[in-house]
Amino acid sequence: GDRRWMLIDDGGKVVTQRTQPRLALAAAELLPGGGVRLSAPGTAPLAVPVPRAVGTVAVQIFRDKVEALPAEDEAAHAWCSALLGADVRLVHLDDPATRRPVDPRYALPGETVSFADGFPLLLTTTASLHALNDLIARGEHADEGPLPMNRFRPNLVVSGTEPWAEDRWSRVAVGEVVLRVAKPSGRCVVTTTDQATADRGAEPLHSLARHRRMAGKLLFGQNLVPLGGGTVRVGDPVRIVE
Repeated sequence: GDRRWMLIDDGGKVVTQRTQPRLALAAAELLPGGGVRLSAPGTAPLAVPVPRAVGTVAVQIFRDKVEALPAEDEAAHAWCSALLGADVRLVHLDDPATRRPVDPRYALPGETVSFADGFPLLLTTTASLHALNDLIARGEHADEGPLPMNRFRPNLVVSGTEPWAEDRWSRVAVGEVVLRVAKPSGRCVVTTTDQATADRGAEPLHSLARHRRMAGKLLFGQNLVPLGGGTVRVGDPVRIVE
């Protein structure tokens, strides 16, 4: 998926919206075979195929160092660099199953992750977003709300729960897949970035700091690891296993 593609700087380190909020303006559409179609307002779209397994480069994503394949067409690097106004390169993780382990503090043996921040999947609930937006509406930055779910960039969005019910889950089944809840998701400055404009504000971190701070982290959503393969579809029922 798109989590197997990443931008790096000239030192091989990951580039994200944390330091380049204009990345919010880019959209990535998966193509057959694993390639990606990049698009952004005012820019011609570009299709980038999966690079052939020749000539890996060393890259660093937070504390992890892995090997990745750079996009073969220089146009891909130029497209991304022009969007950000900075020299970056687009790379692909060819085999996530052997490349990058999940943080051992929260992992079971053998669990791996691609170029996602730290875990394969992120789950949020619509009820918790509504509750957070209520907190924002009563705060000093009420004009910034309500916030859409895309501020949190989840893979799975669950409806029909009580607010913050996901805090009590340890294992869930979605469609054909059972997933382990590894830890609550600590949120960063990316959540303050409007995904349509790349502008930044104070929320949701201001309200999370007042109401959802735990052990120095501002929490919204849960990090998940699948315990097996299978297909998940929009509209699948969600069952709380434990």
